[in-house]
Amino acid sequence: MPTADSEGADPSQRGAIPRLDFNPPRERVPGFEIVDLATLHERRRSRGSRADLVHRVDFHTLTLITEGSTEHAVDFVTYPCRPGTLLWIRPGQVQRFARPGTADGTHLLFTPAFPPHSSSADRLVKEWYGPACWQLGARPEYAVLSTLLGQMRAEYGRPEEAVSAEILQLLLATVLLQIDRLPRPDGRGDPHAGGEVYVRFRAELERGYATTRRAADYAHRLGYTVKTLTRACAAATGQPVKHVIDGRVALEAQRLLAHTDEPVATIARRLGFQEPTNFGKFFTRHAGVTPGAFRQTHKGG
Repeated sequence: MPTADSEGADPSQRGAIPRLDFNPPRERVPGFEIVDLATLHERRRSRGSRADLVHRVDFHTLTLITEGSTEHAVDFVTYPCRPGTLLWIRPGQVQRFARPGTADGTHLLFTPAFPPHSSSADRLVKEWYGPACWQLGARPEYAVLSTLLGQMRAEYGRPEEAVSAEILQLLLATVLLQIDRLPRPDGRGDPHAGGEVYVRFRAELERGYATTRRAADYAHRLGYTVKTLTRACAAATGQPVKHVIDGRVALEAQRLLAHTDEPVATIARRLGFQEPTNFGKFFTRHAGVTPGAFRQTHKGG
């Protein structure tokens, strides 16, 4: 959960969903900050900021809950948070803490450029998709991550002239690689099973979902065949490539319908639909309800 001190709202908020930038009040280490969750919420309250504000961020946040309980909503899924809960929120996701201040833990923020580029962790950071929540409870993985985060807190707390960005980078890489070992909480396929093809496809999809929904266009841009993309998507998600493309468009439509006041026709154009009626049919097919009905149910949530 971003802090009012750590980030400032982007005046060019994309789609009118509040977007927070990485901007620590005191940047001890460029691209990185680590803080207690309770301190974070108190910082927001002292500045008159709503801790439960729906927003996007342009960086990564990792939170390990150690005390109390709360809830965290990420893209229309609400996760119960208790000691042993691990949250990883990636750039572009829409999130909100419910009942802020009722839980504590370690909260770290880092830009995509911060992890060492020579490590496998750099690949994980570039994958703007994946699970948002793990319930570790008292499992050994919880102790491992808690120890690593404690080491990061100790390094970050050293005198400013003595703190080592390199040590923090390497510790963060270790944390991310440990998380990558965790079983997927949704029980779905392994995104790494799609290999480099799937990674490149998802990056291109993130850039182009609002301009094309044709698998052939992505295949052409990447130099693959549609069959290659289909195999990669099937290995990574169990779904065909067209389903992955349409799912990304539908998610953005849900975000804009629920968290902005833009007319449905404007949202349709933003997502590449020339006719609002075609967007309505597309959305109803994927969400099971009309855009208007979805907005009415989820507005402000």
